[in-house]
Amino acid sequence: MIHPTALVSPNAKIGARVQIGPYSVIEDHVEIGDDTVVGSHVVIKGHTTIGRENRIFQFCSIGEIPQDKKYAGEPTRLEIGDRNTIREYCNFNIGTAQDAGVTRIGSDNWFMASVHIGHDCQVGSQTIMANNVTLGGHVHVGDFVILGGMAAVHQFTIIGAHSMAGGGAIITQDVPPFVMHAGNPTTPHGINSEGLRRRGFSAEAIAQIKRAYKAIYRENLTLAQAREEVAQLAAATPELQVMMDFFEASKRGIIR
Repeated sequence: MIHPTALVSPNAKIGARVQIGPYSVIEDHVEIGDDTVVGSHVVIKGHTTIGRENRIFQFCSIGEIPQDKKYAGEPTRLEIGDRNTIREYCNFNIGTAQDAGVTRIGSDNWFMASVHIGHDCQVGSQTIMANNVTLGGHVHVGDFVILGGMAAVHQFTIIGAHSMAGGGAIITQDVPPFVMHAGNPTTPHGINSEGLRRRGFSAEAIAQIKRAYKAIYRENLTLAQAREEVAQLAAATPELQVMMDFFEASKRGIIR
């Protein structure tokens, strides 16, 4: 299942039924899980671990060193989960010693063409990133996030779970979970109600999430006051705990 023109290091660990296309390069420290398909002209290098049943299309660069002047050759890592679709020209970098030392991507994600995931990013599962999405270094992206085409995310920003960005959004502050947003700079436009319904959220849970959104954005409360109101809602609505966790982690301030 490995094309004769592919260059695969004898030190790489290749799982069962892995397919590697013409002219691809797999270097020493790479591990690829069972049933993963690597297209032609793909370069996978660095201390990179890729799980099962991923599909990596042609011309991708996976596990290259960070675009960070501080990087000095440390053996940092890239970890990719299972069943991800990685379309043409995507490039995912390894981490840096200045952070956790690992760029981590979950499972069941859909990355369209030319997505850039910078060093030390932590991407959850079930996300969709459309063409030309760019994540600066150290970005954290929650589960079920959707980023529209050409959205750009500033380094160290947190994108909360179930949020949705319009095409071309410029994201320089943290985005709370569930929020739809768009623009330059991006601004909030309600919650992702339709996405939540499709994922099985109850009507009651969605109503409480809307109440939390109003506390943050519609009642002229300070952020501290809004957090207190959301905490009260979260006590009766477990789905809102992800928002409380977001507030604990947020350091850049939230989009307004």
